[in-house]
Amino acid sequence: MAVKMRTDYGLIDIDNNVIATVVGGAATDNYGVVGMASKNQIRDNVNDILKKDNYSRGVVVTQQDNDVAIEVNIIVSYGTKISEVCKNVQSKVKYNLESMLGISASSVNVVVQGVRVLD
Repeated sequence: MAVKMRTDYGLIDIDNNVIATVVGGAATDNYGVVGMASKNQIRDNVNDILKKDNYSRGVVVTQQDNDVAIEVNIIVSYGTKISEVCKNVQSKVKYNLESMLGISASSVNVVVQGVRVLD
């Protein structure tokens, strides 16, 4: 599915993969986030083998009517305050969606799937 917007000049379709890429880039740009956790192991393992950058890893975009709901699965760094990292991810994702794509998300749910201890 895609988000459809009508402007004075015509129709704009924004694919869910584009939304997921913007969300993944915003999430990984936060302090304390060391990676994205995968929701689709098969697709993401193929991308790892092919050495493709995949910012949409761990991002699930769902749409109902005109509402867009985002789920972001992240791995955080050991020693960071997880609640603050999640709040920062939520606010940055909402800001980037509104500023880059003109989409306002009805919800941004952050799921912490792991804690990585860095050497």
